[in-house]
Amino acid sequence: MSLKQQATTGSEVNERLAALISNTNAIRAVAAAVEGTLGPKGLDTMLVDRFGEVIITNDGVTILTTMEATHPAAKMVINVAKAQDEEVGDGTTTTTVMAGAMVGAGLEKVLKGVPVARVIEGLRQGVSFAVDVMRQQASELRDLDDPRLRAVALVAGRGNEDIADLVVKAARLVGREELLKPAFRLADLVVAEEGAENQVFEGVIISKERLNRQMPEHLTGAKVLVVDDALEPEELEEEALGTEAGFTRYLALQEEFKQNIRKLIEMGVKLVLVDRGVADVAEEMLTDAGVMVIQRVLQKELRRAAEHTGARMIKRTGLKKEPGELARYLGFAGEVYDDERLEQVWIRAGGGKPMATIVVGAATAEVVGERERIAKDAAAAVQAAVKGGVVPGGGALEIAVAREVEKMRGRVRGMAAYGVDCVVEALKRPLAQIVANAGFNPLEKVGDVVAAQVARRKNSLAVDCDTGEVKDMLQAGILDPALVKIHALKAAGEIAEAILRIDTIIRKRDEKQESGDQVKDAG
Repeated sequence: MSLKQQATTGSEVNERLAALISNTNAIRAVAAAVEGTLGPKGLDTMLVDRFGEVIITNDGVTILTTMEATHPAAKMVINVAKAQDEEVGDGTTTTTVMAGAMVGAGLEKVLKGVPVARVIEGLRQGVSFAVDVMRQQASELRDLDDPRLRAVALVAGRGNEDIADLVVKAARLVGREELLKPAFRLADLVVAEEGAENQVFEGVIISKERLNRQMPEHLTGAKVLVVDDALEPEELEEEALGTEAGFTRYLALQEEFKQNIRKLIEMGVKLVLVDRGVADVAEEMLTDAGVMVIQRVLQKELRRAAEHTGARMIKRTGLKKEPGELARYLGFAGEVYDDERLEQVWIRAGGGKPMATIVVGAATAEVVGERERIAKDAAAAVQAAVKGGVVPGGGALEIAVAREVEKMRGRVRGMAAYGVDCVVEALKRPLAQIVANAGFNPLEKVGDVVAAQVARRKNSLAVDCDTGEVKDMLQAGILDPALVKIHALKAAGEIAEAILRIDTIIRKRDEKQESGDQVKDAG
């Protein structure tokens, strides 16, 4: 074949695979944006918006969801990262790095002539097998006093001992049963405030102040009403107000509302939490009666306050109920106080479910956000560890699983084996990136770890990022939640398969523009 024929053939191949090459480059670019943060020696990323506001962070999901991305493949990775964060709360950087490696390796196989279908077939088999091996490697945490729980919090909390201690204390306070509930997220209990003292507050914090300074700032033994609505009279349509009957009805509703407020005062209600606004007349009457009112409370805080105090949330129409029936909707709080410096109301010793709030202090406003992100990562990791057990961290597990997948490759028929190679490549990537970020040669160190795991028959061996020596991660207390690792690999596999399946990229027509043009033509 002449040089001209070779060039023409190469051009035809690249043209045929243009979509895959474009998408792979986008995935690699996204992975490059976060891979430098991986591991104990990972560095921070500075995100700057068009107004000059800056976020400095080491958190993968924050980088991914904040960075500007226009390529559709890049947006796919970001959406999967969001899903990973919502599902297990951590591991987004690992997911992205493995996805980049898997897609890149897949492209190399395709360029060498391996059919895409065979690559995908092998990739699926490799990921499925690797996930099973990971599950087998997990060690269950049956006791919340297990010291390994703090080790998980410390690794996810980037070595911040104060945050690790707070998260573990909160987990023990909440209890194993609550941590295992699908709807419960320990990370939601984290609140970071400038100038606050680190503590696990046994109660609920409302991120609002009382309605006015004339209301009491401190209550004890308070009956609590939670209004999942506006504390205002029922509304009438404007057309109705234009009639005599409508205006009479309006006056009746105003008087009925005042009677309902008086009823609450007579029942001894001392704290009222409201989802929306509060009418002026209600504010005045409740202030005179020494009742603390907080309006426009966030829905999640309103629910937590109701659960903690034992209150049942009620709509404004429910205030018409007789005192005896209405009393069943009230909760109780042993103590309530308004912290004017932090602009928050703290509720403790509720009559309902025990609650915990992880209060993380920060020296300056600039570091509040990052301290909160670190604490949320640690909390998510702790909960994931309780749910699915722990595995060796530092890339050790992935190398051990990669060795098993390489063995399994021999049982795979035909060209699908090349797809299995993509999974092996992805599994080796986290350790390679961790040691590269620590300043060592990744090729050399990955080889050292593979050899050491085989020679010593230990799957927990990886690299000490301070010395560069091979070290036992279990003995060093470098542990990760198994669920995070499993979800990261599955998500990376899903991204890789989705990208490899795309054969053509076609720009959609702008339906809104066409619709507008049709309206103009009709005019």
